[in-house]
Amino acid sequence: MRAVTWHGRHDVRVDTVPDPEIVNPRDAIIRITSTAICGSDLHLYDGYIPGMRAGDILGHENMGEVVEVGPKSTLKKGQKVVIPFTISCGECFFCQKQQFSACDNSNPSETSDASEVLMGHAMGAAFGYAHLTGGYAGGQAEYLRVPYSDVGPIVIPDGIEDDQVLFLSDILPTGWMAAENAMIEPGDTVAVWGCGPVGLFAIQSAFIMGAHRVIAIDHYPTRLELAKQLGADILDYNEVDVRAALNEMTGGIGPDAVIDCVGMESHGMAIDNVLDTVKAHTFLGTERPHALRQAILACRKGGRVSIPGVYGGFADKFPLGQMMEKGLTVKSGQTHVQKYSKQLLDMILEGKINTTFLVSHHAGLEDAPDMYRHWHDDQNEYTKIVLKPGLEKGEVETLREFAHEPA
Repeated sequence: MRAVTWHGRHDVRVDTVPDPEIVNPRDAIIRITSTAICGSDLHLYDGYIPGMRAGDILGHENMGEVVEVGPKSTLKKGQKVVIPFTISCGECFFCQKQQFSACDNSNPSETSDASEVLMGHAMGAAFGYAHLTGGYAGGQAEYLRVPYSDVGPIVIPDGIEDDQVLFLSDILPTGWMAAENAMIEPGDTVAVWGCGPVGLFAIQSAFIMGAHRVIAIDHYPTRLELAKQLGADILDYNEVDVRAALNEMTGGIGPDAVIDCVGMESHGMAIDNVLDTVKAHTFLGTERPHALRQAILACRKGGRVSIPGVYGGFADKFPLGQMMEKGLTVKSGQTHVQKYSKQLLDMILEGKINTTFLVSHHAGLEDAPDMYRHWHDDQNEYTKIVLKPGLEKGEVETLREFAHEPA
């Protein structure tokens, strides 16, 4: 089969690799119909996540048709399914608590030992995301083996387009859990750093959960326009002093809750971020947490900090004293996708959540190297890329026009 493979920093290729096979009785094989490039894939593309090996198959936002099942799978051939990025057994201590991304059984010992040294405990497993999380092949390919297929996959009713449900695999539940972790109360003002896909879904989720006002912070005009269309007030951090603006917008109190949807690769020319960037490029540091620092300092006293953004190691100049003195509550973590699957699928089918507005391009697998480059370099125009193995090379579909200045 053909698959998108990692070969080093900024080196993504499409290779012919062996087809996946049933390995365990609970496995299933799906034929991929849609697979998206995620913002966190850029951390792999930029070489910031340890544990990648040349030839690893990328992709953790996947869906398709079931074509083969093991004897203990609950799936049936021909079903359309979305695959959560978290690989979870459903039986361990953590899965029983619905903390599916912390599964204790899905990460094999030969890879979990390394993550235990780095993180303190072994990480849960995920598709297409380094050997620290199990070394499982991803779904940016023609076919995918799905372990524990009796736990994770979300069966989709007939007649539903892929773009409506694909993001149940990761970014929609991640945005939802980000808002949930912010413990939003009716009437709250919520500030969201980063208007990429997760940030946009966090904005949408915050309003559903009762936020009175959401303030979205980014610098890409198209992203800011999408946030505005969702009902958010917008701040371009290149045009304003974000902390001063948030203070003014909240009467000097600060937002009730802040959500960092940026993660380890903050942009901008703030002094702390410039120093972080130098350290990251000279291998003296792993994080650029400027957005998180700003969020903590901007949040009101007694407020809540939600961190869905991906971080990979130890952060310098973390405002621990400020967090403690202000009495902030902090919640973070990889998304427990399976916990939210049914609820969010129902909301999509009822029309309460819109998932298709952020998709800008469809492309075939063979165009993946170009799409990764665009996703990295042209984020104003490429707000979400969905790869479809059925499309021929060069058959790229542009789905909408792009904003250049927010209205």
